[in-house]
Amino acid sequence: MARASTGPAYPERFYAAASYVGFAGSPDSSSSNAVVSKFNNEAALLLYALYQQATVGSCNIPKPSAWNPVEQSKWKSWSGLGNMAPAEAMRLFVKILEEEDPGWYSRADVVSDAVVDVQMNQNPKSEVVVENGHAFPETKAVSAENGVSMESQDKDVVSEGLGSISVYDQWVAPPVSGLQPKPRYEHGAAVVGEKMYVYGGNHNGRYLSDLQVLDLRAWTWSRVEVKTGAEMPEVQASIPSIPCAGHTLITWENKLLSVAGHTKDRSETIQVRVFDPQTSTWSILKTYGKSPVSRGGHTVNLVSSSLVIFGGQNANRTLLNDLHILDLETMTWDDFDAVGVPPSPRSDHAAAVHAERYLLIFGGGSHAACFNDLHVLDLQAMEWSRPIQQGDIPTPRAGHAGVTVGENWFIVGGGDNKSGASETLVLNMSTLVWSVVTSVKGRVSLASEGVSLVVGSYNGEDILVAFGGYNGRYNNEVHVLRPSHKSTLQAKMIGTPEPDNVSAVHNATNATRDLESEADAGPDGKIREIVVDNIDGEIRSKEGGEGLRTLKKEKEELESELSRESLQNQQLKQELAEAENRNADLVKELQSVRGQLAAEQSRCFKLEVDVAELRQKLQTMEQLEKELELLRRQKAASEQAALNAKQKQGSGGVWGWLAGSPPQTENDA
Repeated sequence: MARASTGPAYPERFYAAASYVGFAGSPDSSSSNAVVSKFNNEAALLLYALYQQATVGSCNIPKPSAWNPVEQSKWKSWSGLGNMAPAEAMRLFVKILEEEDPGWYSRADVVSDAVVDVQMNQNPKSEVVVENGHAFPETKAVSAENGVSMESQDKDVVSEGLGSISVYDQWVAPPVSGLQPKPRYEHGAAVVGEKMYVYGGNHNGRYLSDLQVLDLRAWTWSRVEVKTGAEMPEVQASIPSIPCAGHTLITWENKLLSVAGHTKDRSETIQVRVFDPQTSTWSILKTYGKSPVSRGGHTVNLVSSSLVIFGGQNANRTLLNDLHILDLETMTWDDFDAVGVPPSPRSDHAAAVHAERYLLIFGGGSHAACFNDLHVLDLQAMEWSRPIQQGDIPTPRAGHAGVTVGENWFIVGGGDNKSGASETLVLNMSTLVWSVVTSVKGRVSLASEGVSLVVGSYNGEDILVAFGGYNGRYNNEVHVLRPSHKSTLQAKMIGTPEPDNVSAVHNATNATRDLESEADAGPDGKIREIVVDNIDGEIRSKEGGEGLRTLKKEKEELESELSRESLQNQQLKQELAEAENRNADLVKELQSVRGQLAAEQSRCFKLEVDVAELRQKLQTMEQLEKELELLRRQKAASEQAALNAKQKQGSGGVWGWLAGSPPQTENDA
């Protein structure tokens, strides 16, 4: 889901993009085999395939003959998308267009380039990449907007060598070396020892299968050559690296666990794949019990010796909010129905575990909206709750990443269908107070969806390492942040924001503040006496300032009561919002039920008409059967009479012959 961009929502954004590229821009268009000539071969073929997938559906036409290489390439690109959902094809279409032509939307209303068939350039510079297990040449392209090449250097990000990592609470770009991985998002990342492993991801709608390693000491990239054929005691035979995206990578016993994710060859249930850095082999973890349905965009957290899995969306793009636990000691799956109100179905959210007991779920998105709600699951009581957030509450977002350092949960990236989230946030999981660590500006990879975030170590201190993401173009930059004690303790020190109506208390206590300022100690170190004369006599303020103490006490009581009222007001607002959401859902459900009821009533009416017709036919058949029976009886009677007459006539002739009397003739009669 491309949430880090501007413009209209889907499907209108897709139709605008299709019209800009040169397609008809309508799902009922049958002449969708042309693209604008300015795109390279690979992009043109992929745009054509995604347009066909979004407007027509899966490829079911026969393969063209070999003498037509252009049509064969177009067919191959389209059929390679398999059963991809039309909505996903729309989003990928726009993503690729934004990567190839970042400023397309600003020129969409004025561009009217001629539409031509896909032109196959003769000598493009290309490199071989793997698309879902198959090798394809990939043409290198530089994103450009208004004819100016886009540099990948991010604004507000320090890039001054390894020494810059000593800067606290600011993202820096370390000088990495080695062959950088292909730009991607929705990949998995985890740290084993002093190395960050990056596996899979999505690039131009393709699922990647490579496994990359970043040495956090030398800041050097290298690619792992996966081996096959070896066997390990706790897993099945090793397997080749599988292209996937939307999975989760977890460190477990110096190994990597890749949990679920979207793959070209869909699996009905979740698969857990194990990578052993010692042997450089992938294997499938053998599990028992009822495995959950396969999914992507979910979260996986390691709690003691168990994996806790929540949410995501399955291969049919159905959003989920189910909870499953895999015991890594017994390798057994369990699903739990916790009490309380769970989070709504969602994907691309973030999850963290606090004190080995509480599972926190933040943000995420549905097909139409993004969230900024916070839910907590007590893993001992198995009960959901939705606590009140305090401090700098984040805006709604999905596709963000999060890691924990102590009791602090850092959140980076994400978007809300309009723009990327530029701020780096921290939540103190004990007080549930949010605060902003830093912010970035411009088209920065840190403000993108599908970015990964891990915790590493540098010079004995924890550092946050971010990689990749998508914000209109695919990224492969590395950024590092060194959290300070200020950022980790700030959430503890910050209090609840002052409500607007506290100003009334401030106005009421201005006189108290003035009186306190006048009661400062004099040169002799004693509180000055304040004398007020009036007609009733002389009133002296005592040395302890009894009046001041009384006013201060009343002020504190008023502020305390106001805080309680404000907290209760927030709770009521939240309950009201939840009630309105439930009411909206109930209204939708009621409308759906009414529609189903109307359909059932129509169906019942048709059935009643059919029954009436059948009854009428049945009555007609009964009457016909009676008439038929009457005719049968008449026929039987006629046949019997004829038979009797014949027998009588034959009997008289025989006896007459025996008596010697000749038979009568007509003349005798």
